[in-house]
Amino acid sequence: MGACMALCSLASCASCLCGSAPCLLCGCCPSSNNSTVTRLLFSFFLLLGTLVSVIMILPGMETQLRKIPGFCQGGTTIPGIENHVNCDVIVGYKSVYRMCFAMACFFFLFSAIMIRVKSSKDPRAAIQNGFWFFKFLILVGITVGAFFIPDGTFHDVWFYFGIVGSFMFILIQLILLIDFAHSWNEVWVRNAEEGNSKCWFSGLLFFTILHYALAFAAIVLFYLYYTKPDNCTEHKFFISFNLILCVIISVLSILPKVQDASPQSGLLQSSIITMYTMYVTWSAMTNNPNRECNPSLLSLVSNISTTEAMPTSSPGMVQWWDAQGIVGLVIFLFCTFYASIRSSSNAQVNRLMQTEEGKGTVGGEEVGKDGLRRVVDNEEDGVTYNYSFFHFHLLLASLYIMMTLTNWYKPDTTTQAMQSTMPAVWIKISSSWLGLGLYLWTLVAPVIFPNRDFN
Repeated sequence: MGACMALCSLASCASCLCGSAPCLLCGCCPSSNNSTVTRLLFSFFLLLGTLVSVIMILPGMETQLRKIPGFCQGGTTIPGIENHVNCDVIVGYKSVYRMCFAMACFFFLFSAIMIRVKSSKDPRAAIQNGFWFFKFLILVGITVGAFFIPDGTFHDVWFYFGIVGSFMFILIQLILLIDFAHSWNEVWVRNAEEGNSKCWFSGLLFFTILHYALAFAAIVLFYLYYTKPDNCTEHKFFISFNLILCVIISVLSILPKVQDASPQSGLLQSSIITMYTMYVTWSAMTNNPNRECNPSLLSLVSNISTTEAMPTSSPGMVQWWDAQGIVGLVIFLFCTFYASIRSSSNAQVNRLMQTEEGKGTVGGEEVGKDGLRRVVDNEEDGVTYNYSFFHFHLLLASLYIMMTLTNWYKPDTTTQAMQSTMPAVWIKISSSWLGLGLYLWTLVAPVIFPNRDFN
């Protein structure tokens, strides 16, 4: 009897996979909006592809695959069975490039299909919010096809696609961080005005000081380990220039005119942006091909000479567990999750991110005849986010993941090496400057145009 009930439950779930997003979470989660659930499920597809990429780039994975009888070319054989699989392609940076290429194609397909969808009454909205099993099959099919792409110039071309896409995604990350910082400050200030003001203001002060302290410690470490008295001129410029820009935005955020025009601005937001800028600066410096200016984390911890730890001429090894790669993944996960559930009160940010959280039907809890909670369709009057732009955002996220897992190294298919490149350094640094410029604009725009609504 128990087995029969389990099979019936499984069949019910399988039917939900072919239905809409509300069906997927019925009875499993608190009542939620259809738009939020759909974004979370698409983000889950992205995270699933990321997990596969991480597994395939793990050290020793190729050795383990070659132990499987009859699987890899040149590996353990089974009498009478020829090994056909080229395991060089399904592990290492090649697998990451192909997996992320498949995810990018998947999200590009849906971005093209969902152009100008205005409400859930559009027939294409049913595709956006349902048919998850078939979407998964499409992603798997594209992924399998990607592994049959010949090496040739594919990796070189896709590397430059990855650089451009990652540059754009870093800017989106910064926009989301600015929005998060403003929302954080707004909520805590409102709680301070309504309740125990000392507690909430103390919390704001603590985190502001913490962020600035971490940023200052990072700057000291940068000068200590990533510069030399007679070398590393680029690093000295990057650190000093970004430090000056961070001081400027911090001072501007508390000027009386800025406070009068934009009361929600403050040091908390500036401290978060400063800390993120220091991370991008560090990430850029770790891609410098000059190993004298770019010591490995292992050499710093063990006090080994950088020239001994990693010679300049040695082939680069892809290590996704590098510190800057791990931090990049953490920030990526946070921004992806935040983009899926965000409900910004800032109209300018909503226009920039193509979201309209104030639009659409406000959904309450909906309970079906079977007593199970249902996810509410809150987009009958109008979509709350731009379907096409959301998929374009996930496409950029796929490219960012590809570059992060391969440490932004440029593949050399001739020598099978992964090499650091200066273009990656300048892409990251320029993205930090554009990000700081964007945040600077959010501070001065209300002062320059007092008659415009920037709330």
